[in-house]
Amino acid sequence: MTFKALALGLAVASVATLSMAKPMTYTIDPTHTATVFTWDHFGFSTPSGNFTDIQGKITVDNDKPEKSSVHVTIPLSSINTNVKVLDEHLLKADFFDAEKYPSITFKSTKVETRDKKNYKITGDLTIKGITKPVVLDAVLNKQGQHPMAKVPAIGFNATTSFDRSAFGVGAYVPNVGDKITVNITTEATVPAQK
Repeated sequence: MTFKALALGLAVASVATLSMAKPMTYTIDPTHTATVFTWDHFGFSTPSGNFTDIQGKITVDNDKPEKSSVHVTIPLSSINTNVKVLDEHLLKADFFDAEKYPSITFKSTKVETRDKKNYKITGDLTIKGITKPVVLDAVLNKQGQHPMAKVPAIGFNATTSFDRSAFGVGAYVPNVGDKITVNITTEATVPAQK
């Protein structure tokens, strides 16, 4: 066998291996994930807040993106607006009622892609016990070996918006804006095998 034939054979084998790659499930890294939400305040300003300690899984099927999925849980106790009194108020019954509903969840129901980078992720968002569909416009930042952790990693940015009143969190609308805009960045890795 010539060198050229050997190289061609290896290339074909590599492509075949890639095309048969199994779906991979990544665990969200809360230390490199942020969900920043903004709203209108009486038309004077656009404050923002963030949720931390975000938990979840991202399953990616590169061959069949429509079979990919996202499932996220956001503890309300991790809210941070940089205003302590506001954080405390947002957890009360007239807003999130965190004592009764301690988490926000998002579970994808449909994943679409126009190319290898841009995704439209439709899913069920549950806030305060109310579930409504929302759509995330997501962009794949990078997928590959994490240089420090030495495990497969993936990262996305995503945006969405919705009316908070639809989820029973409509206190002070319309003076305090109903529309919430959310910007998400997330990094997730495949746990190292033990």
